[in-house]
Parts: sequence; structure tokens; C-alpha cells
Amino acid sequence: MIRFGPAGIPLSCKGRTLKDGIEDVHNLSLSALEIQMVRAGVYPRPPEDEEVGLTISDIEEDFVVEILRDEEPISDPNEPIEEDDDLLFMPSPVADTFGSLAGIGHMAKRMDVKLSIHTPYYMDLGDENELAFSCIDSIRHAGIILDALDGDIVVTNLGIYDGKRTEDYVDEHIYENLGALMDWWNGVGLKCRLGIEITGQQDVFGSLEQVLDICEAVGGPVPVINFAHYHSRTGGTLIEPDDFINLIETVEPYAKGGLHTEFSGVEYGDAGEKRLTPIKKGDLKFEPLAEAMAEMRPDCTVISMSPLLEHDAMYMRIIQERILTKRAAKELKERRKSEAAAAAAGE
Repeated sequence: MIRFGPAGIPLSCKGRTLKDGIEDVHNLSLSALEIQMVRAGVYPRPPEDEEVGLTISDIEEDFVVEILRDEEPISDPNEPIEEDDDLLFMPSPVADTFGSLAGIGHMAKRMDVKLSIHTPYYMDLGDENELAFSCIDSIRHAGIILDALDGDIVVTNLGIYDGKRTEDYVDEHIYENLGALMDWWNGVGLKCRLGIEITGQQDVFGSLEQVLDICEAVGGPVPVINFAHYHSRTGGTLIEPDDFINLIETVEPYAKGGLHTEFSGVEYGDAGEKRLTPIKKGDLKFEPLAEAMAEMRPDCTVISMSPLLEHDAMYMRIIQERILTKRAAKELKERRKSEAAAAAAGE
């Protein structure tokens, strides 16, 4: 199955809550929504007297994502809160309360809208400083939230080459930090996948080779194809359907659970991506990808990263359906022609 959806709540959605966004995506005949964690910071506070003995799912005043006990985070949403704990709450959450996530996830399932989350776009796991630890926490919290929503995949970038640290230093710490993150991920039993995105700039960790290598080496993460990023990073190499087929065939063996991809128009230069654009602008066209997917029929989600969000998600869905319909009609015509020829030969 091929799903399409926007990166964030549709621009046309009158309400701005996640629940409103899911309903709007469904009403637009789309079937995926990637939640954008733009502001993922958390802050500690002590529990109120009446909150002691409750769980984070019971709290109705804040969106509490974890318990901090003796400076160690507790991610189990069923853990009772103790008097000396601190509660880590998000001032800019994806929903009103953590406890509301299960119901929102059930609604998304009923409406056949597959949920994913993209972490903040500036992520740097290439060190052992406070920034790296904060980025790891952002990924952890995205996983906790998506798991409560019963969603599919957390999408993230991993680091940058800033010229102050050697590339070997950055790479080594990215591998170490991602390995520790996956140990935690598996240890707490998160069911959602962790996806590593192909990035669009040369000074950011995330070439196709780097993404596939780290997914294989660490074990657990899966690659995410951002077609605009790959096109930018490789100097505009996605032109014909075969270009897309080759890329998908390279990634598919690593993408356990189905392909998660992102698409938009893009402007780029020698250093890679400059900015994302509407799909009809630039030299990256959706039609060749639609032809490739019509031939391959992958289990795939395509998220519109275009500034036009749901408009371009619907545009991609319409183009894909049109190509599939034409291909089916051609196959039917050829089959009838073959059957007629066989019947004539048998007379």
C-alpha cells in the first residue's frame, strides 16, 4: 500500500490540535500524518500533593512525558509518581495531556491515518556535551509519545560537521550515542521504529551510504528516504523512473516494516540543499517516482514536506492514482488482446 500525507497539521485545518489534524487528513482522503516536534524542550517540576500515587497518564494539568527519580528518567507510563520525584513536562506538547494520546491514536487507527513523528530539525549526536544529551532526550521523548499513539516511526537527523570537530570525532560519537539510544529503546520496549533520514547538505551526517552503514552497524534503526535531500546531496540525480527504482531497491532491504519517505520540490547548489519548495518547482519531479512506485508496488508512506503541505500531498496521491489506473487499463487491454489471439488460434 502507498500512503500520502502532510508533514504537520494541514494548513487548511481550522483547528490546530493533533486530533483536528488527523480528522482533516482523513477528510482530504489522505492516509498519513507526520507530527512535527518543533519545540521539544522539557522542564522539571515537583509533583503536586494530589499527583503523588498517580501515573503520568493521569495528570491533567500538564503534558508530562517522564518521571525523574534520583536524576534517572523513568519512561514507564504506568509507574506511580513518588513524593520526591520530579516530573518532566513539555510546554509545547503535541496534545493537552499524555493520557489523551491513547485515544488520539485509536482515532487515527479508525480513520486509517498512519502516524509518524519528526524530531526537531537541528540535531547533533556527534559529541558528548549537553547539546548531544538534549538531542538524545528529544528523540527518546518522541519515541515515548509515538509509542503511546501506537504510531509507526520516529524520523530524525543525527549530526553536523561544523569544522570545529573532525569528521571522525563526529562519526564516532554519533555511532556511540545512537547505539546507547537503541539499547534504551529496546530496553523500555518501544514498538515504534526509529528512522534515520537521508540529509540534503554535504556538511550534515546523512548521505545514503552513511545512513545504510549506521542502520546496519547499530541494528534497529531503519533508513528514511527524503527524495529532495538525496537529490540535492547528489547534484540532481533523480530524473528518470529507473533512478528512483535504483534508490528504493538499495534502501528496501534495510527498511524493515515498510518504506517511510518524504518528498517536495527543492532548490540546491554545490553544497547541497538550499530550501524546500512546492513540488511543481525545480527539477525534482514526482511523476517519475510515481511511475517507479507503480512498477514496484512497495509498502510505502510518502510525506509531503512541501510548503504547500496537504495540497501537494493530495497532488501526489492524484498523480499516483492516475498512473496506476492507466497502467491497469493497459494491462487489461493487453490481456484481452492476448486472450483473443489465443482464442483465434484455437479455432
